[in-house]
Amino acid sequence: MSKKILAFRFSAMGDVAMTVPVLKEVLEQNPDTEIVMVSRPFLKPFFENIPRLSFVGADLNGEHNGFKGLRKLYKMLKGMGPFTAVADIHSVLRTFILDAMFQATGTKVVRLDKGRKAKKQLIKQSGKVLSPLKPMPERYADVFRKIGLSVSLSNQLPQKTSPALKQAELELLGGKNQPWIGIAPFAQHKGKIWGEKKATVLSKMLQEKLNAKILFFGGPGQEAEILDKCVEEVPNSVNLAGNIKLKEELEIIEHLDVMISMDSANMHMASLRGTTCVSVWGATHHYAGFLGYGQSENNIAEVSVNELECRPCSVFGNKPCLREDYACLEGVTPEMVYNKIANVIE
Repeated sequence: MSKKILAFRFSAMGDVAMTVPVLKEVLEQNPDTEIVMVSRPFLKPFFENIPRLSFVGADLNGEHNGFKGLRKLYKMLKGMGPFTAVADIHSVLRTFILDAMFQATGTKVVRLDKGRKAKKQLIKQSGKVLSPLKPMPERYADVFRKIGLSVSLSNQLPQKTSPALKQAELELLGGKNQPWIGIAPFAQHKGKIWGEKKATVLSKMLQEKLNAKILFFGGPGQEAEILDKCVEEVPNSVNLAGNIKLKEELEIIEHLDVMISMDSANMHMASLRGTTCVSVWGATHHYAGFLGYGQSENNIAEVSVNELECRPCSVFGNKPCLREDYACLEGVTPEMVYNKIANVIE
């Protein structure tokens, strides 16, 4: 009997990206199943070209804002049913309201267990329990398992298809006759930001030693302005921040030889396109379960918790530094990151 699953995950960008390989494997392993995925409209490129997956954009800042907006979203989604079950892979107030609406009409709802208690133990400064927690993709997969689907995650990067770049992208980047290395030195929270100064030093090192072309990634506005200054200091580099759309960004990431990212969205976007990521970790730690899908722990650049016992102090990097010096990030040198990249490329 065929199944139709409704899934919710609205934010953050990296967390939404982490759902994609899980949804792919759910659908590959359950050919009688289709999924309707509901998320922020601008994230649609993450979910394109996945058989039996339909995407619905929820305008949570406009048409679907507030209780009335969620009611409108519910009515629209209900019209796409009937659904076998709702997979709430977000578990926040908005999704709880939508869950309740579907439950009221008899639809089964399964919610994500975020493992909050174990994560609190991981970041405690007294009595810290430093052990690997269940990866977030496995937590997402658990939701579908509880619905009754069989899911076994491979935790492998997908094979690259490397589609030809569009003319506009080629004009921006030039031909690919040398290694392309992406650098995304920013993140949403200060405890995860390595910053442009170290990224610039690293970029020059990569050019001198590996003859690499550097592509800077970031958000529009302030990040784009800062990266414009980096480009002035780093010959043969390009700033993509604010200059391309998400779909084009994903296409370019697939053509990279390696991506350097913080514990942030670009790491997960690299995972979507089969690109190896060297990730820089500061206040956070991959034990919390947020390492990019298919990425290797060997490619993590970090200050050892043996050297800095306060690590990790935050699950998301949003807490002020207890020491006030962000030693966790300052201690990750360009040389440390370069050595990780050289191992990947060579």
